[in-house]
Amino acid sequence: MAIKSAKEFRRFRIKKRIRKIVQGTPDRPRMTVFRSCKSIYVQLIDDQSGKTLVAASSMEKGMKDQKGTKTDVAKMVGKHVAEKAIQAGIEKVVFDRNGYLYHGRVKSLADAAREGGLKF
Repeated sequence: MAIKSAKEFRRFRIKKRIRKIVQGTPDRPRMTVFRSCKSIYVQLIDDQSGKTLVAASSMEKGMKDQKGTKTDVAKMVGKHVAEKAIQAGIEKVVFDRNGYLYHGRVKSLADAAREGGLKF
């Protein structure tokens, strides 16, 4: 894997360290976050079967039209993924910040998911 910068390499090292500990199961999937420059994506993954159970992003039809800062959009995505997870029968998750620092968009997404009913 070609890593472009020292910043990406640092995130990759942190990500590997987190993934040693955090495992998703069918009853408690791993909630992983990916943050790009413009968008934010979240997935609930069962690592035992290697399947994504629920996914949400700021690029979905309903979310694309929303106005606001990137942090506000992350809150909306967090609430949306919580709704989808509860519909799928998932209440407890394990949070995987994917090497990102727990502040800003990642924190607002996690807080909104907690408000939406997910427990982690």
